[in-house]
Order: sequence, then C-alpha cells, then structure tokens
Amino acid sequence: MKSLKQASYTGKEVFIGIDVHKKSYSVVARVDKEVIKKWTTVASPKELSQQLQKYFSGATIHSVYEAGFSGFALHRELVKYGIDNIVVHAAAIEVAANDRVKTDKRDAQKMAALLEAGRVRGNRIPTEQQEQRRMLTRTRQQLVEERTAIKNKIRMKFHQLGLIQYDENRPMSHKLVREIVDGTSSSELRIVIEAHWNIWRKLDEEICKLTQAIKEQAKTDPNEATYRSAPGVGPLSARILANELGDMSQFNNERQLFSFTGLTPAEYSSGDNIRRGHISRQGNSRLRGILVESAWRAIEKDTALGEFFERLYPRTGKKRAIVAVARKLIGRIRAAFHNQVTNQSID
Repeated sequence: MKSLKQASYTGKEVFIGIDVHKKSYSVVARVDKEVIKKWTTVASPKELSQQLQKYFSGATIHSVYEAGFSGFALHRELVKYGIDNIVVHAAAIEVAANDRVKTDKRDAQKMAALLEAGRVRGNRIPTEQQEQRRMLTRTRQQLVEERTAIKNKIRMKFHQLGLIQYDENRPMSHKLVREIVDGTSSSELRIVIEAHWNIWRKLDEEICKLTQAIKEQAKTDPNEATYRSAPGVGPLSARILANELGDMSQFNNERQLFSFTGLTPAEYSSGDNIRRGHISRQGNSRLRGILVESAWRAIEKDTALGEFFERLYPRTGKKRAIVAVARKLIGRIRAAFHNQVTNQSID
C-alpha cells in the first residue's frame, strides 16, 4: 500500500467506498485498481468530506455508500465539497455465491471496487423539501404498522388464555377488546391489555393527525390531480406515490420506473435461454405495496385493466398477473405526466 505522505494524486481518479454506521464510517480508497488506503472515522459527514479533500488533494474523487437509516445528509455534504457521490440500494451490491464473510472494511472495499468498475448505479436523490414532504406519509405508514403489531399482541394474549375461539375471525377492534376484557375476572390480564390498549389509542390519535396533515399537503401539490385520476388510486395512495415519485421526470423510460418501484421481473439466463421469474423486489418497497393494492382496486373499476388481468392470470397465476397490472397502472400515470409536458411544450 502506498504512503499518502509520498504519493501525489493530482489528476488521478480516486474511488471511495463508505460503509455507514451510526457512530462511524469505514472507508476504503482505490486508485488504478489498487487499494491505497483504509481507515475508520467518526460518523461526521463534514469531517469525512474534509478528510477526502485533504488526503486526495488535486484528484477527482468518486464515492459511494448504501442507502439506509442515515438518509442523504452524507451525500449532500460530500457533493458540497465537490465529491462525485452516489447512493445505492443495498441489493445492488454484487455478492459472490461463495462469499459469506462480511466485515465493514470488506463491504467498503467491495463498493469501491464496483464503483471503479462502473458496475453500480446511484439512486435518485430527493431534494430536502421532497424528503421532508414524504416524512408525513412514511411516518403514518410506520405508525399503522406499529398499531397492527399492538393489535396482534393483544390477540395473542387472548389466545394464550383461551379467550378467543378457534373460529373467531372478526378483526381486532376496540369493541372486541372491550367485549373480551369485560368477560374476564383476571385483574392481571386487564392490566396487561390496558397497557397495550393505551398505546393503541394513542397511535389512533397520532395517525388521525398525520392523515389530516396529509390531506392539507395534497391541496398544495400540483401532481395530486394526475395521481388521483388513475383508477384504483385513492387519496392516501396518491399522496404516497406523489411524495415518492413526484412528476416522474427523473425516469427516461418505463424500464427505469419499473426498476425503481421493484416491479421488474427477475431474469435468469443460461446460454441462449432467458427465463423471467418473480419480481426482483429491489427498489422502493413502499411503492411496490401501494401499486399492487391499487392494481387490485383498478381491475374492478377499469374495464381494460380488468380484461388484461382476466386474460393473464390463468397462465401466470393471480400474483404475477396483478403485478403486471401494477406495471400498466404506473406506466399509465407516467404517460399522463409525459403528455402534460408535451402539451405544454406545444402550447
């Protein structure tokens, strides 16, 4: 490994892989297909950016890290310091079949090597305003998931004590909980259920507040009407799609859009044979779920989509057929945005 004190990187291209953690960054630098430095530093975007500028003065610096809990603060700081950074989905990092060793520096080294080889493609980076707007819909979804988990915990307590019959299929509701609690003499169970129940009630309140804020947000979004015009897309679905996708101008074609939403079928190639299987599940899972839900509603409301589903599912099964409908649905919405831009340019 070369000594940074002796080496000059002026005019060189440096490729940086960054493995991001809550308290630290593991960093690997490559130049001319050779690892020239590895180090660990505190998880400070500004400090790392300054280190890269110092260590590789005069070089063109490219960097990459995986999308995750840390968001885009690191990306924005790196770009501010003139560093060409991309953020990639974790599933986009290639893993060899026999490679089962995972360490922070090894992950960083793999990312740096793939970046140098041009084998990773960055995700779209939202503006700070876009990131803040989508916080409403994402947080609401998280709270709904927490509420579902609380309901399941209450149901399991009732099952544990034999208070729910095997054929009870009513959804867990406040009315059902009250009915079961009122029918038991166990003070301990009452205390336990009340503890969970209080959290459930509080989640209801917060979800209601967020829902109202989302309705207000919709009034100021010029993309709202286009999403709501699509069959099967309701007010909440429209908000999620609009916050995650905007006006779709970042997608040059449907293939990029399908890849981003995770609706692209996985492909298996052997010689001249190509077989397409289930969707890759890469991309934005929130969008994928919303689009599939909307597709189920759309086939009931839209004749063309309904007929397409009916023709397809006997051969492919209903799951694959509804994913195909979801692709058509989001493709329609993209076309609507594209036509608006085209009409505006003609005018």
